[in-house]
Amino acid sequence: TMSDASDGVRRTRSIVPAPQSFVAGIALVLLGMFGIWAASDLPRGTLGSMGPGMLPHWVAIGVAICGGVLALTGLVREGAGLETFGLRGPVTVVLAILAFAVTIRPFSLGPVAGPGLGLIIAGPLAVIIGGYATPEARFRELLILALLLTAGCMLLFGDLLNLPIPIFPTVLIEAASGTIPSRVMLRLGAGALALAGLGLLAMQRRSTHRGRIDVAPHTMST
Repeated sequence: TMSDASDGVRRTRSIVPAPQSFVAGIALVLLGMFGIWAASDLPRGTLGSMGPGMLPHWVAIGVAICGGVLALTGLVREGAGLETFGLRGPVTVVLAILAFAVTIRPFSLGPVAGPGLGLIIAGPLAVIIGGYATPEARFRELLILALLLTAGCMLLFGDLLNLPIPIFPTVLIEAASGTIPSRVMLRLGAGALALAGLGLLAMQRRSTHRGRIDVAPHTMST
């Protein structure tokens, strides 16, 4: 009943001053511990020669530390209580992560096999799917964000940090092997994504500006 639920919330708040912060902190700690475990098989390397496990390992540690601080804050300070929430956000984010995992590199699971599309396709796909966690999402805005964000990730992780991340589809890499240097190919791909994103952004702003101009005379004549 409603009275039993409200009594349970009161008892929880009497033990934990800020249940929302406490539960969120525990969730982050668990997420960080999972990340540390998942990246344990990847070589971390050194600061001078970073391996593929360096960034995930320390990001997971940072997430776990932030979660611990948040959970402790929920034990010593008054805060918001637990609230009901929908499943759209968590389910969509999980789907985005799974889409990224099964498309960035080749995989085989019984009769099912993935071609390995690389970051250039897996990145925008994950951003667009994850963006629909909110009902206010708009495809064009998500596409612009996905293109620009993926271009930045390609330059940061593939070019500057030189991490062994699959950037392009396996078929394209095999076809271009020995003809175009990998770093040149990476920069061309990142530049193409950035130009496409900036072009879409300019088109969106132009259409928005025209819409405002068209509305102004109409409102004045009424």
